[in-house]
Amino acid sequence: MGLLSQGSPLSWEETQRHADHVRRHGILQFLHIYHAVKDRHKDVLKWGDEVEYMLVSFDHEKKKAQLVLSGEELLETLQEKGERTNPNHPTLWRPEYGSYMIEGTPGQPYGGTMSEFNTVEDNMRKRRKEATSLLGENQALCTITSFPRLGCPGFTLPEFKPNPVEGGASKSLFFPDEAINKHPRFSTLTRNIRHRRGEKVVINVPIFKDKNTPAPFIETFPEDEEATKASKPDHIYMDAMGFGMGNCCLQPLKNNHYRISKSRYDSIDSYLSECGEKYNDIDLTKDKEIYEQLLQEGLDHLLAQHVAHLFIRDPLTLFEEKIHLDDANESDHFENIQSTNWQTMRFKPPPPNSDIGWRVEFRPMEVQLTDFENSAYVVFVVLLTRVILSYKLDFLIPLSKVDENMKVAQKRDAVLQELFYFRKDICKAGGNAVVDGCGKAAGRAEPAAEEYALMTIDTIINGKEGVFPGLIPVLNSYLESMEVDVDTRCSILNYLKLIKKRASGELMTVAKWMREFIAKHPDYKQDSVITDQMNYSLLLKCNQIANESCECPELLGPAFRKVRYSGSKTDSST
Repeated sequence: MGLLSQGSPLSWEETQRHADHVRRHGILQFLHIYHAVKDRHKDVLKWGDEVEYMLVSFDHEKKKAQLVLSGEELLETLQEKGERTNPNHPTLWRPEYGSYMIEGTPGQPYGGTMSEFNTVEDNMRKRRKEATSLLGENQALCTITSFPRLGCPGFTLPEFKPNPVEGGASKSLFFPDEAINKHPRFSTLTRNIRHRRGEKVVINVPIFKDKNTPAPFIETFPEDEEATKASKPDHIYMDAMGFGMGNCCLQPLKNNHYRISKSRYDSIDSYLSECGEKYNDIDLTKDKEIYEQLLQEGLDHLLAQHVAHLFIRDPLTLFEEKIHLDDANESDHFENIQSTNWQTMRFKPPPPNSDIGWRVEFRPMEVQLTDFENSAYVVFVVLLTRVILSYKLDFLIPLSKVDENMKVAQKRDAVLQELFYFRKDICKAGGNAVVDGCGKAAGRAEPAAEEYALMTIDTIINGKEGVFPGLIPVLNSYLESMEVDVDTRCSILNYLKLIKKRASGELMTVAKWMREFIAKHPDYKQDSVITDQMNYSLLLKCNQIANESCECPELLGPAFRKVRYSGSKTDSST
């Protein structure tokens, strides 16, 4: 979850007074790290994953599912029984924004051998089982992107009514402050973003229009003038960070030093590699003084402009005890800015005075219901990075097209219905010709507009003759050239089969499966409303699928192997 300093949080006004100090010393801290590790090369691959979990309680009598606000207590127990007792414990646990959430990672990073791919799912199972064993009766650990009734009355356990007062953190009409993690960073972040904006967060999501949905759909807020002005017809209005920081629509800043076309929560703004430079075709606002300072310190201009772009942002939280730091041995000011830029990828220098190397986070992944699915997506991404390096493949397209892809990707059923920009010829000059005809085109100097085309996800993942080879066939070619033990190969092929079939439409995505589950529910009135009982039925089914106590062939396939284990303390089959 980023920087989690302890101390006395400052108000937004106090934080703003120290903003230049934070930026100035953040750059000095970065430079100390950069000069210490700039010549580090040829590290062996180390990698891992982060999975976020929600704590859900099931009331089988009332047919109601609620989010359990006990994440901090569960986290304390997990850490006490795990990493504090045994530094080599196989799991690590960290807090998340919601007090009903925790985050789990492997205890140690995975290595660069192929057999490591066969340990990912086992570790995810350990995490789920370890945390579930500490839950109360009829409680479960769920991996879902969004709780369907988030912000509806009584969605938490214990139940709290929102108290939209100025002195609170979010001032939300729907999301009580008690649902925010008690660590001061989270409430301070929430409050300071609101104070910085001069208003509450504004989220308007178009409502799904069904047969009996009111037209127009209009919400009224007679006691809240701010909500009345901010809400839109035919939209679901939300007013707090708790509804998902990635969903916030922040406008370009007015009355400020910079005019910024993107929010902190968006796709990347520049490529860092020399071969990617010609595809940096979107405006990149940067702090020119910081940019020149970094160039004088020996950074290449691409990395310098990336860091100078991050540092156009204000620090959002600051602790009184953390204002004056030792820049040579601490990095809180750098991380203050770095960790509040939530882009689809993040380039991370190591902590000061550590043996950790440079890192990259791949951040646009949507969490899946089962450990099998989550493992499949993680292995697919990491395996693809190995293939890119081994075969010298080139997937670069202009960043303006990446932005267009991101806008299209969030549409309903985009995986089957939409087209995405993708590079046509992925083999660089001198690269290995892993696909028929790939090498012939490698030497051509095509104009940028001819290097990419609109393709379906099926074509991108599975390939289409004469159009694109497909990522799965390229991965299979790589696997055939590697020495892989039978068990690991079997696991990887099962993971690739899942992705292959979801791309082709043979299997549903989790989002589509959820939509169809609700549409077919006997209580659904075709009015766009998810009732408590519908929410209960959906989440109970999700939990049963996650714990492999029921089949779901439309999501996982008919041949999905059953490995039953006691992963939940809720056993109702309703």
